[in-house]
Amino acid sequence: MTIKRWSLYCFFLLAVVSCGQAISTSTSTTSVTSTTSTTSTTTTLPTPYRLELNVIPENSQITIETVDEIMTDIQVPVDLYTQSPVKVSIEAEGFETLSETVTFDTDQNLVFYLDKKDQLLHKIAEWRSGGAPKQVAFTPNGEELWVTQLVGNGVEIFDPETGELQGFVDLPDGGSVEIIFNREGTLAYVSQMETASVYEIDVFKREIIRNLDTEGYWSKVMVLSPDETTLWVSNWSSNDVSEIDLSTGEVIERMRSVITPRGLWVTPDGLKLYVAGFENGDIEVIDLETRESKVIHRTGGAMRHLTGNPETGILYASELGKDYILSVDTATDEVEIFAYVDNVPNTIDLSPDGKVLYVSSRGRNNPESYHLIGPEWGSIAVIDTATGEYLDAIIGGNQPTGLDVSPDGTMLAYSDFLDHRVTVYQIPPYEELRNGNGGRWEAHLSEIVK
Repeated sequence: MTIKRWSLYCFFLLAVVSCGQAISTSTSTTSVTSTTSTTSTTTTLPTPYRLELNVIPENSQITIETVDEIMTDIQVPVDLYTQSPVKVSIEAEGFETLSETVTFDTDQNLVFYLDKKDQLLHKIAEWRSGGAPKQVAFTPNGEELWVTQLVGNGVEIFDPETGELQGFVDLPDGGSVEIIFNREGTLAYVSQMETASVYEIDVFKREIIRNLDTEGYWSKVMVLSPDETTLWVSNWSSNDVSEIDLSTGEVIERMRSVITPRGLWVTPDGLKLYVAGFENGDIEVIDLETRESKVIHRTGGAMRHLTGNPETGILYASELGKDYILSVDTATDEVEIFAYVDNVPNTIDLSPDGKVLYVSSRGRNNPESYHLIGPEWGSIAVIDTATGEYLDAIIGGNQPTGLDVSPDGTMLAYSDFLDHRVTVYQIPPYEELRNGNGGRWEAHLSEIVK
């Protein structure tokens, strides 16, 4: 495991600290002279670097093994000069033991997180974000994590393995809601509710290319057509879906939809568009050739988010008002309950291989307003799509909302909406999840209530 994987700039940006001192090196020279040849050998000692280390929880027992010594009963934070590599072993009651060998060729400032007993996913990073982080999204190459600010004026860009701020895209006239990328990762599309528009952004330059007017009201979720020539946007307040021709940037049509449309998903053949209706818990399907639509399922709750497996044609929908996830066979439009989850499920995402579904649940709402901190912690559920069995669970903060799995399936990022915080976990191989006896699913159920 590389150092980058385990480093974190915790909650605020810390500059990598320079050693600041020239470390002298000693050399030894051996010369042997004869009438025919001369041999000269020079040996240089390895350079020590500054290693700053912190551990959460702080009352952990830490052992550090360097090339020269083994140090025990260490107090954190640790600050020492040492050579690479270093083996770090950390223990704490009620937590999984962590043992890692790290290598480095620069000064390091590291934070290690211990996971609660039986946790299968491993926490690697956590940091403070801008106001009300609504969505998190990995770039297609997995090197950046873009975070929208519902309360703010733009999009923050972070290194997902360290939490280091890499850049910022300033949006005029309001905050940002959702974000998607094209397959090549050259373009990002960010929705803005206040202006009912979508910003098309150059990912590498981090500059706005154009502002696409949806002609609707309170625009939220977006989806690209399979050939990436069309963008569909759900308009929460005007109860329709805008279809935008990306070659011209103009709206082709505003298709009437179920009330308060939110989640969208298009089939791989580009023939059907599924819409999640929040007001009545609807799942609607629109035939994109005939423009005819029908509601294939109604729960009376609040349908929120959609994600699907293009290989199997199975679509998943989060029912925020009923605390369960539905599955839809898009070949037949048959709907069934896939799994029950914690209170107020919202964003969902599939692993790239389609084997695991991740669900963020906000937790039970504050009875006065969901804008206030509620009586429960939020959570992340990890579910096997083949069986519906629970593989693991994470106790989150106040209202986990944004959620995304990295394109290579090795990282899970989520945002705690009311805490203004982003957290990243490392995902183990599927076989480890499958054989993990449910991880912390059962244990987390008793920890949700504050």
